[in-house]
Amino acid sequence: MECLPGYDVLYFGDTARTPYGSKSPSTVIKYAIENTEFLLSKGAQAVVLACNTASSVAPDILRRRYDIPFFEVISPAAEMAVQSSPKGRIGIIGTRATVASGVYEAVIKKLRPEYRVFASACPLLVPLVEEGWLNRPETAMIVKKYLRPLKSKQIDTLILGCTHYPLLADLIQAKIGRRVRVIDSSKGAANKLRNLIEQDADFQKCLNREGRYRFFVSDTTPQFESIARSILKRPIQLETYAS
Repeated sequence: MECLPGYDVLYFGDTARTPYGSKSPSTVIKYAIENTEFLLSKGAQAVVLACNTASSVAPDILRRRYDIPFFEVISPAAEMAVQSSPKGRIGIIGTRATVASGVYEAVIKKLRPEYRVFASACPLLVPLVEEGWLNRPETAMIVKKYLRPLKSKQIDTLILGCTHYPLLADLIQAKIGRRVRVIDSSKGAANKLRNLIEQDADFQKCLNREGRYRFFVSDTTPQFESIARSILKRPIQLETYAS
């Protein structure tokens, strides 16, 4: 919404079935196909997989299945990290599924084979964010514990390999140290989409620019509504869709 003001945005959050990070690749792919079908039924012209777990297993399958542009959050974040890293020591934090896939390491090594990559799974951070425990001492303690192995590796760049983690960015920055550059994977994906729109006039003409925003979720709770409003910093109306 900040990167492409005025363009229509259709959002679907699969709140009834999250977190994805603890599920098998086949289940995540099944969910990604179902979610894409819903977005297409509502008129989507391009799809951003705004989830690192889905981005680690589903993009190739979706691109073969549907004839529209798909954007994932992993490649853009890896590219940003490689460009930002002064010493080639990159850390990654993410869900168990994202870390186990090794996808970040593979993309970074393809770009710069000599770079060292260190990953740490942080399974408790997503539920803490969804609970709204952003400034609790318990969260600070857990973040510090998760980051300790990466800090010992003397990383100079850290990828936030989950789209929940930017809500903890200030805390993560404080615990990893000010000298470490923190990379938000979502910003890279948004920039990739903007670049396609700017470079492809025909694609640009296909997109609606009425400034309409619709937010669908598969389960609505007062807690999620509160978190959504705090993220977007505006009043929003959530619509429930069961996939």
